[in-house]
Amino acid sequence: MKYDVIVLGTGPGGYVTAIRASQLGLKVAVVEKESLGGVCLNWGCIPTKALLKSANVFDYINHAADYGIEVKEAKHDFGAVVKRSRGVAEGMSGGVKFLMKKNKIDVIMGTGKIAPGKKIMVTDDKEKTTEYSADHIIIATGARSRVLPNLPQDGKKIMGYREAMTLPKQPKKMVVVGSGAIGVEFAYFYNAMGTEVTVVEYMDRIVPVEDVDVSKQLEKSFKKAGVNIMTSSEVTSVDTSGAGCMVTIKTKKGEEKIEADVVLSAVGVISNVENIGLEDVGIIVEKGKIQVNDFYQTNMPGYYAIGDCVPGQSLAHVASAEGITCVEKIAGQSPEAINYNNIPGCTYCMPEVASVGYTEQAAKDAGYEVKIGKFPFSASGKASASGHKEGFVKLVFDAKYGELLGGHMIGANVTELIAEIVAMRKLETTGHEIIKTIHPHPTLSEAIMEAAAVAYDEVIHL
Repeated sequence: MKYDVIVLGTGPGGYVTAIRASQLGLKVAVVEKESLGGVCLNWGCIPTKALLKSANVFDYINHAADYGIEVKEAKHDFGAVVKRSRGVAEGMSGGVKFLMKKNKIDVIMGTGKIAPGKKIMVTDDKEKTTEYSADHIIIATGARSRVLPNLPQDGKKIMGYREAMTLPKQPKKMVVVGSGAIGVEFAYFYNAMGTEVTVVEYMDRIVPVEDVDVSKQLEKSFKKAGVNIMTSSEVTSVDTSGAGCMVTIKTKKGEEKIEADVVLSAVGVISNVENIGLEDVGIIVEKGKIQVNDFYQTNMPGYYAIGDCVPGQSLAHVASAEGITCVEKIAGQSPEAINYNNIPGCTYCMPEVASVGYTEQAAKDAGYEVKIGKFPFSASGKASASGHKEGFVKLVFDAKYGELLGGHMIGANVTELIAEIVAMRKLETTGHEIIKTIHPHPTLSEAIMEAAAVAYDEVIHL
């Protein structure tokens, strides 16, 4: 069977690419070895948010008295929480199935391997291999949990994010290695559910890619919630021979041992570039990533790659945007190349973290003279009424031209606010324009206008 486009992988990169290609009038097929929607829908972004929502609800109930509401002893059913999360994932995966049908995209289930001559060999569960060809083959194979040599994952005691979402019973003690988005989200979830959580981070602060002020605030909030945080520390070994785990941690002060039921390794992801036929076709891979140009062409004509298997941020919305850019180019349109400095990152622990663009330090390192505006949620009427006053909005401006260089937020629901900053940066908005953008009251979003006003000494509510 011959297609215009075949997409290998149906995560948020692959399935979005396929739909956009179909909209552009191309004949499209997707190849998927496990579940439509990939990791994001089935094991990542979506089901984790369902778990975190359960933790939020439990949190709220435990603090109901703060709102003048009396609740008799709240208990949670860990199994039911996990079950709800799986139900949400299945619903979403079913939604992708519907979209494939609606857009007349052929779904080929099986393990795909690209071959020379713009072909894909697909082996189904009965070991039968079928050959498919297309004018354009797009690789969207995503990534998996990175395994460190001293933390070999057995899926029982030392696990990746996948196992952490479906534990049969709640652990009493847990060590989380790594404090990026995945690490701190799970740390928040398990801590809120009553597990004793220790976070171990190699760098000198948690969420190390964020602005320093955000890291400090999150550490403060986490410690207040009872999470144990160890920075500038490294897990050197885990002894799993006993009933639980004995975790050896190297710190600045020397060696420490911690007992835990389970260890979650959340030290990033690694691209799926093995066994998919890259070397047979002659596609260049460097540092574990497929090398592509601005429109995601590889070095071999007719083969493209997007998402977590190419350089750039490993985020669902990045993969989707890359896929759309890639097929629009294939269809003869003139899409704009993606600006990787204007991609928002969100972390859904409590308080939430959201950011885009330059941190204060990165802007200074890039040679900018900066103006900083920081507005705390403790001065926001809506935040006070909601009972979530921790956190702030911090904006970084170029002092010379007033350009908005970056936005960094931490607080309740800030992941819903960040898109405004992304749009402002896309439209090259200046500080004064933000101050003059009338925001509704009372909302959390006002803090953006107020933070801009702080930077220019025009703030009203501080």
